[in-house]
Amino acid sequence: MDLLRITRELLDTGPLCNACLGRVVADRSFGLTNIERGKALRVTAAIDEDIEYKRPDPDACWVCEGHCNEYETWAERVAEEARDYEFNTYQVGTRVPPLIEENDRLLREDADLPSDAGESFKSAFNREVGKRVGALTDSQVDFERPDILAVLNLERGDVDLQVNPAFVYGRYRKIERDIPQTEWPCRECGGSGKQFGDEGEVPCEHCDGEGYLYPTSVEEEVSPHVKEAMNGEEALFHGAGREDVDALMLGTGRPFVVEVKNPAIRTPDIEALQKTINDHADGVEVDGLQLATHTMVERVKELDASKVYRATVQFDDPIDSSTLSAALDELEGTTIEQFTPQRVDHRRASQTRTRDVYAAGGELVDETTATITIDGEGGLYIKELVSGDDGRTTPSLAGLVNTGATVTELDVIAVEGEDEEFEQEDHLIA
Repeated sequence: MDLLRITRELLDTGPLCNACLGRVVADRSFGLTNIERGKALRVTAAIDEDIEYKRPDPDACWVCEGHCNEYETWAERVAEEARDYEFNTYQVGTRVPPLIEENDRLLREDADLPSDAGESFKSAFNREVGKRVGALTDSQVDFERPDILAVLNLERGDVDLQVNPAFVYGRYRKIERDIPQTEWPCRECGGSGKQFGDEGEVPCEHCDGEGYLYPTSVEEEVSPHVKEAMNGEEALFHGAGREDVDALMLGTGRPFVVEVKNPAIRTPDIEALQKTINDHADGVEVDGLQLATHTMVERVKELDASKVYRATVQFDDPIDSSTLSAALDELEGTTIEQFTPQRVDHRRASQTRTRDVYAAGGELVDETTATITIDGEGGLYIKELVSGDDGRTTPSLAGLVNTGATVTELDVIAVEGEDEEFEQEDHLIA
């Protein structure tokens, strides 16, 4: 590459700032800024031609139209936009006006250079503003998943600040029955609490005008506290599966993640947050709260968890202990075939699913009542495993003891992921 020839041809295109001049050879040498490269080329050309060195006017550059003289200004705009947010990582992007992109192309074309020679205006602008943002805010650049993304709009002269969500991981226990995991709007009124009758608008009879089938949920007892602690705009609840509304969730609890949109605070006092939730929650308690990364959401959703259930079973006819024991022994280690249960047929695809029973045990309370424990594969319907669901589940406890059987109380006493490293460090934040 004949740098002197190229330099002269570039300078002949019109007034250039040192940043735009140096960008064309940004792939040569290391440890230099484009401004330093441009100055070096300009000085070398002046010495070689033995002519007066003239310092360029950065604002008069025909390529960038003076924008390369505004790195500090744009960095200060980003810092100002982000001042109300807590963040440790950032990324800067730029919306470049079409005219500047065209000028950038013509600059290389006029010097007979490849269109990708050196560095583009956009790449250089992102980097130069970005490193100044880091210095002003004491934060680190992150090109994968930054806490904030600042998009510079050069035409409008403003900054579009995008704040990525923050995440809190934990496990919940549901210690009262008839609490769904998430909000359950009334299907009859669509959550409005109102219906239209002969007399006009009236309270919905199905939900007594409440709009919801249940007065609260795990989501409602947990998520608002997390949103408030992080000063966010919205909180989304993600659970690792869910238990029946009338089932307790005991033991170590069920994993969950709360995702907070547009958080101003990313590192709340987790111990204080857990205490606040447990002090105010109705029928729900949480444990093991910890800040998490975005990858924990999918990890929770995809957790292939087995579950241990404890159920109280009512039989239609009296049975004896040996009959119950034989039936439970028959279920243990068996693959169960379950056609979509009648109680969820309206919201699940109609198909036959197979699930394994890992362990089964229990004892009679009296001749028509038993307490049983089932350790089963994720997705196993326990109520139907007991009742048979009119033949949709085979084998079943009811079928094996040869009398009707109904679950009257159900508790989940453990949720156990097959991956022993489920709560590993790369998904949680120390």
